[in-house]
Amino acid sequence: MSERLETARAALAHQRAWFARLHERAAEGTPVALVNADTPHEILRTMDIPYVVAQWWTSIIAAKGRGQDYLRLVRERGLPDDIEQYNALSLGSLLDPEPESAPWGGLPRPSLVLGETTGDAARKIFDVWGAEPGTTFFPLESAAEAEVPERWWELMPHRWEEAVGTDRIDLMAEELTGLVRFLEATTGRVFSEARFDEVMALANEQAEWNRRTRDLIAAARPCPVHVTDTFPAVMVPQWHRGTEWARDAARALHDEVAERVRSGRAACGGERLRLMWVGRGLWFDLDFYRRFEDSHGAVFVWSMYLAIAADGYARHGGEPMRALAARFAAFSDQLYTPPWSSEWYVKEARHHGVDGVVHLVSDDERGGYFTTRALEAAGIPVLELHADNVDARTGGEVLGRTVREWLEREVAPRADRPDAQ
Repeated sequence: MSERLETARAALAHQRAWFARLHERAAEGTPVALVNADTPHEILRTMDIPYVVAQWWTSIIAAKGRGQDYLRLVRERGLPDDIEQYNALSLGSLLDPEPESAPWGGLPRPSLVLGETTGDAARKIFDVWGAEPGTTFFPLESAAEAEVPERWWELMPHRWEEAVGTDRIDLMAEELTGLVRFLEATTGRVFSEARFDEVMALANEQAEWNRRTRDLIAAARPCPVHVTDTFPAVMVPQWHRGTEWARDAARALHDEVAERVRSGRAACGGERLRLMWVGRGLWFDLDFYRRFEDSHGAVFVWSMYLAIAADGYARHGGEPMRALAARFAAFSDQLYTPPWSSEWYVKEARHHGVDGVVHLVSDDERGGYFTTRALEAAGIPVLELHADNVDARTGGEVLGRTVREWLEREVAPRADRPDAQ
């Protein structure tokens, strides 16, 4: 059994220290923002406005077993508790009558909520936030493009205008300029172009280190790390994009993985089956990912977190605000909109040599049908698990039993064939 990555431990320790300082800054009167993962944090970073990523906070709530408590508070507020739980849980934490008992000391009340308006239900949750006293919701549009680029992951780093489309970039760049003006007017802080250039450069360096790490893991046999280690080691630095710490953390992760590859260390010494996890992290049951190693030699070698950090963020050259707009104008497409997403998942499955894919399909999942069909058309067995990643009511032992039966029925026999790749 492989020991936990030191970079994962360091990332979690850093996040705890940062969150404690965030509480101090909030108590001193510093405005705090709550932001969605697919929004341009780099502007807030440039202006030194502290922010909490809603999906990160929800993952902490679920991992600490408080998900049902906060969904109950949402329900008692007269709001639905069975749709968009990933966004609703942060709202539920605001309603906690005993915030001091919340994980990590609770969420400081935000003065700004920043979110992309993908999906009617998510927009309504943000509107509820905006109705809270002292909180402003700043929406960003979700635009679409009729023409879809082939192999977008090859275009994005340097040919992002071609990949995303000028009209979409124009729209988001104008919205981001409006966001800067709004923040300057409401916080009294000044947006520095020089500082913004530094933030963008550091974020690009971080993305390049993540790409190298992803490629190391894809090529390694056996897999040197557990995905549950890469979750914090990759995503905590992502929430600090544009800092030297985040860039250095990404480089340290690469170096630690490279050393494991060189020494032949394995996440599972008896690796026989390589699995891909498509979907959000199963935060209420992180032990799930290790459950099939001893019984089936099945190792999850891929999740979207490292993969999108490798392919989805780098934007080199051009005018910095347009480059930032290009980073997020098509971000949801990369993960959820076919053929953007479906072709990318197939590419990643082949790159990592997986024997099967476990696809978590939530009620609000976009493009899930096409993802499954594309992977199956590529000859890769797919198991769809219909559950919500932060709502334990939708999971339980049935998920593990379903995966075990699928491994024995479909994946292991195919992998054992002489002609199996």
